[in-house]
Amino acid sequence: MAKTALIAGATGLVGGHLLDLLLEDDNYTEVKVLSRRSLGGDDGKLKEIIIEDFANLEKEAKQLKADDYFCCLGTTIKKAGSKSAFKKVDFEYPVSIAAIARESNADSFHLISAMGADAKSIIFYNQVKGEVEEAVKALKLNRAYIYRPSFIAGERAEKRAAEKAALWFADKFDFIFSGPLQKYSAVHAKTIANAMLITAKNDTDSFKIIPSDQIEKIGK
Repeated sequence: MAKTALIAGATGLVGGHLLDLLLEDDNYTEVKVLSRRSLGGDDGKLKEIIIEDFANLEKEAKQLKADDYFCCLGTTIKKAGSKSAFKKVDFEYPVSIAAIARESNADSFHLISAMGADAKSIIFYNQVKGEVEEAVKALKLNRAYIYRPSFIAGERAEKRAAEKAALWFADKFDFIFSGPLQKYSAVHAKTIANAMLITAKNDTDSFKIIPSDQIEKIGK
């Protein structure tokens, strides 16, 4: 059956790999990209939806209709400029997209969260990630999947010093991350993207949180 996918965050590390995979997958006849800026124009089954203001996405529900939704949005407090700006990108926008997915009676919704996500955490980043997970679960979509990678490996356009140092350690001391510690090892962005696509096509659970080590097993 011909399907339509929608990606939010296709210019990011995971989203870029996922876009390539979806465009190559014959199960999808149309791939919509929700973005503030053009990736270079519509091409074949790629359809760009340029919306400068994500604050009122629900008004665009008709043109954002799809079968499978992939939310790869994410930022840092430093890049966003404030906690409130960070929460817009990592909480408000994903929840709006999930709500549109429910309104569209979508087959599945997929969200990249993070290891340590916990709405009760004293760490603001982890708290927001936990809150968005709870909000998505509460929407009771047909199928919803939360991906909790540890460190994401791959070349970013932006350099994050702390993450770069952590990835260097993870690479040099990879032998440490085995057994119970495997869930802390770095996972490549393409592996995450592949895990999202495979899950969308094959998993039947109504709601699932997928930790980093499981992402690695699914997407390798």
